[in-house]
Order: sequence, then structure tokens, then C-alpha cells
Amino acid sequence: MTSLADEARLVLDNFADRTTGLFHPNLRLGVAGLSRAGKTVYITALVHNLLHGGRLSLFEAQASGRIMRSYLEEQPDDAVPRFQYEEHIRTILEDRAWPKSTRAISELRLTIEYESASGWSRMFSGGRLSLDIVDYPGEWLLDLPLLEKDFARFSAEALERARLPSRKAMAGKFLALLDGLDLAQPADEPTAQSLSAAFADYLKACRDDSTALSTLPPGRFLMPGDLEGSPALTFAPLPVEPGRTYPKGSLAALLARRYEAYKTVVVKPFFREHFARLDRQILLVDVMQAINAGPEAVRDLETALADILGCFRPGRSTWLGSFLTRRIDRILVAATKADHLHRDSHRQLEAIVRRLLDDAIARAKFSGAETDVLALAAVRATREATVMDGDDRLPVIVGTPAAGETIGRDTFDGETETAVFPGDLPSDPARLFLPNPGKPADGIRFVRFRPPRLERTAEGLTLSLPHIRLDRALQFLLGDRLA
Repeated sequence: MTSLADEARLVLDNFADRTTGLFHPNLRLGVAGLSRAGKTVYITALVHNLLHGGRLSLFEAQASGRIMRSYLEEQPDDAVPRFQYEEHIRTILEDRAWPKSTRAISELRLTIEYESASGWSRMFSGGRLSLDIVDYPGEWLLDLPLLEKDFARFSAEALERARLPSRKAMAGKFLALLDGLDLAQPADEPTAQSLSAAFADYLKACRDDSTALSTLPPGRFLMPGDLEGSPALTFAPLPVEPGRTYPKGSLAALLARRYEAYKTVVVKPFFREHFARLDRQILLVDVMQAINAGPEAVRDLETALADILGCFRPGRSTWLGSFLTRRIDRILVAATKADHLHRDSHRQLEAIVRRLLDDAIARAKFSGAETDVLALAAVRATREATVMDGDDRLPVIVGTPAAGETIGRDTFDGETETAVFPGDLPSDPARLFLPNPGKPADGIRFVRFRPPRLERTAEGLTLSLPHIRLDRALQFLLGDRLA
């Protein structure tokens, strides 16, 4: 993925980070989520619970009272936008709305002062760890494999996906533009722009709720930011012949050059300046959206996970080696929105993600880092109850569906609370990969709920945000560093 010059720069950057860490220990946690997985909500809830002493019974350092205080500090990277925690928590608490997804990279430093669990360590000094949370779109991860692919290979893979039965209709306009196209003809900007726009529209259609596909590189076509309209984002795959050299100034030569520019000015800087400096990673996945969309979306999610895992630099380093090479030693894959299912289905949800992850690990030939799987809701928007349906007791979830959500013929106004029987996930994850036309997996009902109204104690104190297994996630990602 990188040249010798890139590796040398990585060593220098890492050495500077580690040297600073001798006097001020820090842990860089990458937080990425594929589309609509709730990445912004997860970071906001994590920070809120640590700042306000949330209910984290399985996070040992907090549960045992060893965390003295947590507070926000100025982030270390001046060129990276700050994660707007205060704005996001206000949106959740006051507006009872979900914050808008971030469209670019951001960062936040949360410092934790704690007592070591070791009496020997407590004799000398109190502990302090700065958690640098690096927030970035999961779609950017899917760009990293492009570093090892030339234009011909990228084009072949992209066009093969576009012609799949599940994608062909969405890619119809783009594929029609390719018909009869002379790749050796002199390049002109209108043709390049029309091809690029049609390809981007196809990728956006694939991400729609009804299809929920995940393997959609290049990621910046979905989130262009300030690069929108630039030559580096004005290209598209073409049916080029591998090994053939096209004339200078031809359409094929132009788009191939722009593809290489995309890797140089977009993908490599992200890898070098952010991704390669991570210590640990949590990847948030909206599995239920893929389940609702059908077997093709589930298989595509598995492919995306394999592509992502193939990009990590996993493994454990020696203390001395860590000054030269930074390795990700723990990766958590979390199925979000667990509060949309009754707890009786949480084990099945974790089993589904584990099946996806195990197969992805095998396909990516990934090894060396400790991995775990979790069903999680960073902010729990529902509570559980039981209703009678004749003689049957049905486990339901109760919450306030967002305005415009529908169940059957009912459309909700965003104020009315209701009970929903979400359905049952299959006990065998393999069933999700089988064709099941006309019926979502075992009738799963997926409804978007508003954030909860926070409870208050008898003394009038507002309690922290409720969650499902946020404490388990924190223990896996941070527990050993606060021991």
C-alpha cells in the first residue's frame, strides 16, 4: 500500500507520537461506521458517559471507582477538525433528535485520570490516559484497497459489480454511457464529467435503504466534501483491456491518470496521516438494515468487511518496536441499534455478525489482532415489555417512532409512543444468505425511534444516557490500559 518514502514518514510520525506518549500516555482509537451505523451517536454517548459517570457496570475501572475524573482537552492535531461533542449532545438531550452524520474526519481528546488496580503502581503516581478519538467515515476504509490496484483492475471489479442482477438497474444509466464508447478517442471534459456523475449516482442509489449495499468504492464519490468537482473525483471505471497502452490524451488515459491522482491526493494522505497511526479500532455496522434489504446486501456486507480487514495493520509490537511501527492490536465489530430488537434476539444478532466476521477474516487472510463482536446500542431509545396476543405472550420494544415512520397503515407523528413486536432473527445465520423473495428475514420490523427522554432521580438529577453494552465495548477497548 505504501512506498519506502511513505514508510519512512510513518516511522518518523510514529516515533514523535510515542516519544510524546512517554510523558503523556495516549491511546488513538479509530471509530468508523458503514453507512447509517450510528458513529456520531456512539462517540457522543461514550464521551457523555465518561464525563458524567454513566452506568457502566462492566467497565471495570469505572465500576470499581478507580476513575477519578474525565475531562476534555485540546486535541493534538491542529489540522484536524474537532468532533463537535457539545452540539451533538444538545441535539440528543434537548431536541430528542439524532445528530447529523459527520461527513469528514474529526478528532476529540478525552483524558482519564485513574488509580491503578496495582497497589505497587499506586505508590508512585496516579495514572492518566488521553484517549484520542479519531472519527472518520467507514466508506473511506473501502478506498484503502485501491492503493494496490491499477486502473484496469479497479475498472474490472467495479464493472463486474455494476452488472450484478441486484445492481444492474441502478447502474443502467452509467452502463448505457459506456456502450459504444471509443476509449481511444481524444478526451473531452463533458464526457468525463457525465461518466463520473452517472457512476456517482449509481453508487448513491446502492446505498439507499431498500438496497443497503456496502461495497461502494471510491468512498469520496459518496462524501466528496471540498473535493467535489475536482479532477481527482472526475473519473469512472472503463472497460479497458489489461496491459494495453492507450494513446496519450485519450479518454482512457485521462481517466486512468485521474484515478491515480485520487489515490495520491486523497487515499494515501488518509492512510499515512490518520489510519496508520491508530492503536485500536471499533467498526460499527448496521446489520439489520442489510438483513431487511435481503441476502444480496448481507453478502455484500461480508465482502466489505473482508476488504476493510485486509487494510488493517494488525499485531502486537514489542515496547521498543512500537516506537517504529504502530499496530492495531484490538478490533471490535459492533452491530448497532440492538435496542431495535428484544434482548432475546441479541445473541442471534451477535452470531450473525460473528459469522460475517469469521468469513471475512478468512477471506482477508487477517490475523494478529484480538477481535470481538458485540450487539450494541450506544443510546438506548426503547424499553422492553410483554403484550398478550390471544394466549401468546409477545416480547415487544416500546419507544417513540420518528415522525413519518410507518407500521402497517399507521404513520407516526414523532410524539406517540408505541409497542412494536420486532420479529425474530433466524437461529442459523446461514439462512440470511439464502434467497427469500418477497419477505424480509423472518419478518423483521425495523422502525427508527427518537432518542429517549432522560429519567431524573428523586433529587432532580438527570441520569446519563441509557445504553446497551457500551460498558462491554469500553472494557474491551480500554480496560487493559486502565488496569
